[in-house]
Amino acid sequence: MLYVVPTPIGNLDDITLRALKVLNEVDLIAAEDTRHTSLLLRHFDINTGMISLHIHNEHQKTYQIISQIKDGKNIALVSNSGTPLINDPGYFLVKYCRLAGIRVVPLPGPCAAITALSSSGLAVNRFCFEGFLPAKKKNRQSLLRKLIEEPRTLIFFESPHRLLDTLLDMVFILGVDRYVVLARELTKIWESIHGLPVGELLEWIKFNKNRYRGEIVLVVEGYKISKKNHKAISNDVKKTLALLQQSLSFKQSIVITAKIYGIKKNYLYKYALEQ
Repeated sequence: MLYVVPTPIGNLDDITLRALKVLNEVDLIAAEDTRHTSLLLRHFDINTGMISLHIHNEHQKTYQIISQIKDGKNIALVSNSGTPLINDPGYFLVKYCRLAGIRVVPLPGPCAAITALSSSGLAVNRFCFEGFLPAKKKNRQSLLRKLIEEPRTLIFFESPHRLLDTLLDMVFILGVDRYVVLARELTKIWESIHGLPVGELLEWIKFNKNRYRGEIVLVVEGYKISKKNHKAISNDVKKTLALLQQSLSFKQSIVITAKIYGIKKNYLYKYALEQ
């Protein structure tokens, strides 16, 4: 059978007894990076053999692994940290194991997205995980626009060198008041969990570069319906916006019109896009 085995996202004490037992007893471990996983195995004195399975060879290695399982071997799938498949390799392997009638046994364990969510103070009854936002600004903004009115709590992974740009896009598209929690280096020595309206969070981060180093999870408050969101856009608002757009940028015309009439920028932004 194939075991899906979560591994610690930082603190090695977070590994489960069951995970240790499985990693000790399987015939082979399929690891995202064998060099990285070897450190974990060495720490717990586990001598099981490994093969690499990463995004560049997953299709090729899947058939090899399935063949070995059919020959009677038990294999464990691990990623560099956290739960395999969650923004990590393994989907193709699990999918085709199931299609081949091979039993897939999932173990519970560490997951950065869920760890961040549980400590965010934001709604946990409904949420959606979006992984990493696109690296290119245009694509990133396009995705955020699609999520403007998503009522569920949003969870993103982000890299330190793109964090400031991402938060700027969130300010522009989701609005300065959207509450965002920055969870950094979870379970590690320098763990930090800090939440503020995204406009304030951006300024807080700029004050100290150490505040956006390491592995980052962003937990974003879902869209909340208010009377202002449903306030009809009057003809005066439309005329003002149209006039401003003749001499100002798209963004500037929206910001100024929203201030004049006390309308949420997000709502006005959606209207302007529809036009």
